[in-house]
Amino acid sequence: MTVIYNRVALIGLGLIASSMYWAIKRHGIAHDVTGFARTVETRETARTIGLCDHVYETPQEAARDADLVVLCVPVGAMGAVAKDISGVLKAGATLSDVGSVKQHVIQSVAEHVPRNVDFIPAHPLAGTEHSGPNAGFAELFENRWCMIVPFADSNACAVTRLRSFWEAMGSKTTTIDAEHHDLVLSVTSHVPHLIAYTMVGVADDLRRITDREVIDYSAAGFRDFTRIAASDPTMWRDIFLTNKDATLEVLGRFTEELFALQRAIRTGNGEHLHDYMTRTRTIRRGIIEAGQDTDAPDFGRGVVKR
Repeated sequence: MTVIYNRVALIGLGLIASSMYWAIKRHGIAHDVTGFARTVETRETARTIGLCDHVYETPQEAARDADLVVLCVPVGAMGAVAKDISGVLKAGATLSDVGSVKQHVIQSVAEHVPRNVDFIPAHPLAGTEHSGPNAGFAELFENRWCMIVPFADSNACAVTRLRSFWEAMGSKTTTIDAEHHDLVLSVTSHVPHLIAYTMVGVADDLRRITDREVIDYSAAGFRDFTRIAASDPTMWRDIFLTNKDATLEVLGRFTEELFALQRAIRTGNGEHLHDYMTRTRTIRRGIIEAGQDTDAPDFGRGVVKR
């Protein structure tokens, strides 16, 4: 066990922050972890389950004297939170985040970061459809990628230290620029979630199928959609709005592909359908071979205990 930061502050205590805390404690990465959540209910829940060594009533109290401060709030709220805590950030500290959008976070947060604080955005590619402080578990980041998004003039030592922090929790790390990050995530995460929300909405609107039938006769494909569509609506609303350009670009491409498949079905072009699905099946196999998922029907998510 190697201590990387003496004190870590988690601002926002949902799934990611909760999992970070349990992983930090399991691997002895920090001596002390402080936390803050916006609602009294979440703060009380965190105290009840022993989440964080200290849970404070304000973000300023949580961030004070921390060597690493991680913004774990929805991306639409990060700018305001950064402004609130800017006056108490410790000289030499690192400020980071876990947001699924990077360009907007950088634009909204960077202006509030003191010059003697290193701002190094990051994004762990891990999560489940569950949310809240009770949803976290120490294994969430194991064998998952964490993207580090440094600036051209970022402190190299601070970047290395942050990478070591995520690797100590089990993540594989890579560096990436903000614009490319947002495009990649629009393909791998944002648009798939939007499609899932849409498909579940279509089933709800199709009055010839009853709600009971949708629930009772859900085949694997629809179950997969509903799992994704159960994700936190506040978080995903902010993601879609703050990564608007990349999401719309990929959504436009998806629409073109969908029209092509629609045309193939209408005209009976089985060769096109077979070739298309063969190509996409190969991508799926690559995901499994890379260890980023399993072909098990429960997505590899057994019951995980802390």
